[in-house]
Amino acid sequence: MSALIQYTEPAPAARPPDWSGIGSSILPVAAGATTDLLNCHALVLSTGGPLLTEIDFDEHPAAAGTLLWVRPGQAVRFAEAPDDPVTIVFRPGLFGPGELPGVNPDAPAGPARTPLALPDPEVFRTAFAHLAADTAGPSGSVTAALLRHQLAALLLRIRAIDPADETLDHVEGRTFERFRIRLEEGYPHTRRVEDYASELGCSVRTLTRASLALTGRTAKQVVDDRVALQARRLLAATALSVAEVGRILGFGEPTNFGRFFHRETGLSPGQFRGRYGDDRPGGIPAPRDPSD
Repeated sequence: MSALIQYTEPAPAARPPDWSGIGSSILPVAAGATTDLLNCHALVLSTGGPLLTEIDFDEHPAAAGTLLWVRPGQAVRFAEAPDDPVTIVFRPGLFGPGELPGVNPDAPAGPARTPLALPDPEVFRTAFAHLAADTAGPSGSVTAALLRHQLAALLLRIRAIDPADETLDHVEGRTFERFRIRLEEGYPHTRRVEDYASELGCSVRTLTRASLALTGRTAKQVVDDRVALQARRLLAATALSVAEVGRILGFGEPTNFGRFFHRETGLSPGQFRGRYGDDRPGGIPAPRDPSD
């Protein structure tokens, strides 16, 4: 495992205030601290860079002028940065579907899913600075409305430089997006593709065809990938026992969870968690081949 990962006590994650749902901080999780799970959105602007970030176990080096969008529930850790980045945090559900043209912050397919190199970083630095300054102002409905308008403009700027995925214009793309949205709600309860197909009013074959077209993975593998990702998150960022993680993800017996996790990652849950205590080289194994 990369030296970026180490075992320390969890650090409190930034949380936006209830009165506005929008806040600011240096980083959403203290630099150098252990992996944590966010309960809000975090827009991180690397002003001085480089900033080394790990999001859901993938490392992302960010040079100056790079924007990172970390989503709620993602496992995140920041290496110590030479210059303090600026972060805007906001709660899920702040904007409803269709409220912002082309941007649904809470949808699985959103802009800046990977680090975004900004064509004009100074425009974003100014927008971040104004937002951060206003979050420190007096609370109230006027300030809350001001913050909401500024955040909406910032999100639309991000969408403008990171256009929507054209695959969503195709039938298979729309089917897969509906599947992913439903999967976010259903993965702790069922791993049966038949259940998702029934809820979406289509066949398993249709879901599998859409999944293969968009990801190269079958619908069943997409479901298992999502469950395995959540298992990694909980094992890395919480003190839950292996049995508790398994129960949360719908496994009645710890042995069944252990077999599933080993099949998906090549490691036992204990081995995966243990890698957070040393600096041995390694990483998260690649998903199994579609033929498996």
